[in-house]
Amino acid sequence: MSSPSWYPNELALAGRENLDMEHVARYDGKMDSSARDELSVLKGYGLNAQSTIIEFGAGTGQLTVEAARACARVVAVDVSPPMLAYLETKLSDQDLTNVTLVNAGFLSYTQPESQADFVYSRYALHHLPDFWKAIALDRMRKLLSPGGICRLWDVVYDFNPADATGQIETWCSQGGANVDGEWSRDEFEEHIRDEHSTFRWLLEPMIERAGFDIVEVQYTAETFDAKYVLRAT
Repeated sequence: MSSPSWYPNELALAGRENLDMEHVARYDGKMDSSARDELSVLKGYGLNAQSTIIEFGAGTGQLTVEAARACARVVAVDVSPPMLAYLETKLSDQDLTNVTLVNAGFLSYTQPESQADFVYSRYALHHLPDFWKAIALDRMRKLLSPGGICRLWDVVYDFNPADATGQIETWCSQGGANVDGEWSRDEFEEHIRDEHSTFRWLLEPMIERAGFDIVEVQYTAETFDAKYVLRAT
């Protein structure tokens, strides 16, 4: 079933860097997704050898690879062909055969099979404007049976709009001068300017309205990191 013609082009929202092969190739060297720690979190909520997990914005597959070693099936969803090509090579090199790669996004992925046990997304939801975040959260909820777990990790702002200039400037000042091995100031500025991270006091009502209970949230103010564990009601 195709999406309505008024749906956005998710590839156009993917972010310039995620379609750049040079960025994809250096991503693992500059970003540690704490995949083993994240897998431990999921195991704490019941992930086991019989589980199925869907990851949105799988990227280079740091979490996908760890999950594939621990559960029955991983569905790795990403709108970026370069990211999926890189991940496909990684899976082949490690002889991991229980991963299904899907070139799609939050709004275009369809699941014709049974519901998943877990949904995972890290640093991906912010590519959608708020209206579409709400739609995406609703769609993710429908992929889970009641009681299923969604792990959502993203850049989320937790300050008043009047404080935005100081807060954002402090965040951008943490960036380095180049893109090799670190995140540059230019990349931080590009995130603020061109992507769609939102306020915590807007995102959390969206989450609850989609049919999730917020079970756990860890927020790091210095980096705007928000890590949620959500349970489908």
